[in-house]
Amino acid sequence: MSIRVVVADDQELVRSGFSMILEAQPDIEVVAEAGDGAEAVAAVRQHAPDVLLLDIRMPGTDGIEAARQVCARTSCRVVMLTTFDLDEYVYEALYAGASGFLLKDVRRDDLVHAVRVVAAGDSLLAPSVTRRLVADVVQRRRAALGAAPVSPSERLAVLTAREEETLRLLARGLSNAEIAAAFVVSEHTVKTHVSNVLSKLVLRDRVQAVICAYEVGLVVPGEG
Repeated sequence: MSIRVVVADDQELVRSGFSMILEAQPDIEVVAEAGDGAEAVAAVRQHAPDVLLLDIRMPGTDGIEAARQVCARTSCRVVMLTTFDLDEYVYEALYAGASGFLLKDVRRDDLVHAVRVVAAGDSLLAPSVTRRLVADVVQRRRAALGAAPVSPSERLAVLTAREEETLRLLARGLSNAEIAAAFVVSEHTVKTHVSNVLSKLVLRDRVQAVICAYEVGLVVPGEG
């Protein structure tokens, strides 16, 4: 079964280039292209794709607002495109529900890999990058809002002790294989724990799980 993708970028050459790369893959189908955020939201509503490849900066409805609408109303997973790896909009994209981001000069193989990873339900960012970004996200948001973290015991009360520890290790940047080694269990068991964490906390993916762990103070920026 093909991975259905919508590509949204206001630059036609960029949009067409990404579409050609993805269409060349036997397991990926580009079902629509969009030139702005409003068109992207409409295309997702019409075609129900698995993944939306979405430029952050577009005229009219920008990528952040489009991501917010798509993530709130559909099961489509969003990958943001940006020119700068530490673009301030990346932080807002993560809060909007995006599963990660790519630089526009991404290599062909990395683009294809990213779409497959996100379609499979995982986050796009490498664990170390996720940890760095999310720590900065939480610090910025707390500074802006003056908000104290929610007590872990309140937000995480629905988790078992093993699930809470799984969340803690996710936030520290460990992969499933590394968590399995730490617990001395199979990767399949870890995947079950991760799935339970996402379900119980009503989170879309691992990126949001890491954000949650930092927000409630289960882990703190700079913690090893």
